[in-house]
Amino acid sequence: MTQLADETLRWLLAGDPSIRWQTLAGLTDAPPQEVAAARSEVAESGWGKDLLDQQSGGRWADGGYFPARDWHPAVPITGDPEAQPWVATLPTLRLLRAFGIEPDHPRVRSAIEGVAEHCTWEYDDLPFFDGEVEPCINGGALSVGAYFGRDMDALATRLVGERLPDGGWNCEAERGSTRSSFHTTICVLEGLLDYERGGGQVPVAEARRGGEEYLLSRALFRRASTGEPADDSWLEFSFPTQWYYDVLRGLDYFRDAGGTPDQRLTDALDLLRTKRQPDGTWLLENTHPGLVWFDLDDGDGAPSRWNTLRALRVLRWADGND
Repeated sequence: MTQLADETLRWLLAGDPSIRWQTLAGLTDAPPQEVAAARSEVAESGWGKDLLDQQSGGRWADGGYFPARDWHPAVPITGDPEAQPWVATLPTLRLLRAFGIEPDHPRVRSAIEGVAEHCTWEYDDLPFFDGEVEPCINGGALSVGAYFGRDMDALATRLVGERLPDGGWNCEAERGSTRSSFHTTICVLEGLLDYERGGGQVPVAEARRGGEEYLLSRALFRRASTGEPADDSWLEFSFPTQWYYDVLRGLDYFRDAGGTPDQRLTDALDLLRTKRQPDGTWLLENTHPGLVWFDLDDGDGAPSRWNTLRALRVLRWADGND
């Protein structure tokens, strides 16, 4: 078992700098200076640098959530051109945040200033860091804004006020929905956690706990009415997750939030363990189609460094608190 774990660790450490530094930080006892040195490479090489290189005019793909209609990539990109594209500013910044790129790196600071000055939403041409109308989008904007050091108090206030009576959020609320959505709720929870961690001045802890309770009361994937899985696709793990929910994303949120694991995570953790492959990895199972700058894994059905890293971090947290 130890040899298998060592082989998996070596495989992760051989990945992109964004994988390497998070592996060192989350799965080893590497000294802080080694972790910091590895993290500094994210903006200088590999995927992080590649994404920074694609910014033009303060935006990615000339758009906030969607590419501009007349945008044409200057470099080859991949993915399904008929599906929702993932190359505009918000999905790109969410990737950079997932990479753990250093917010204070000069190139990153310059990129964020460019977004603040030049990027607006397709909805009413609103400034990017002010957010727009859908809480699933605004949760992502809050997350990246807080992570990259912007003042996000106004958007945090809005999201706290939009929580539904059952505890979570739903992008369809403006069209009359009164029931929360797992997809929207996880996006908002991640944003509130980043905002709270970044020292925001708006009290968000109560709203965040309410959203967590909404997910926990359903064991992260079950219908409240029957106890059956609410959506079979939530049992398949994706990366990047985009705006979609799945069980690994839910578990990774609770791991990131810290503390002692709630007993209602047991079924989700059991599912996670069953998906570990004989070689110690987890697969990429459900890629969300759409244009992307480049692939981060080898496709559905193949071992995924991202899913393996995230799964192992969750289990280290859960098992360490048994």
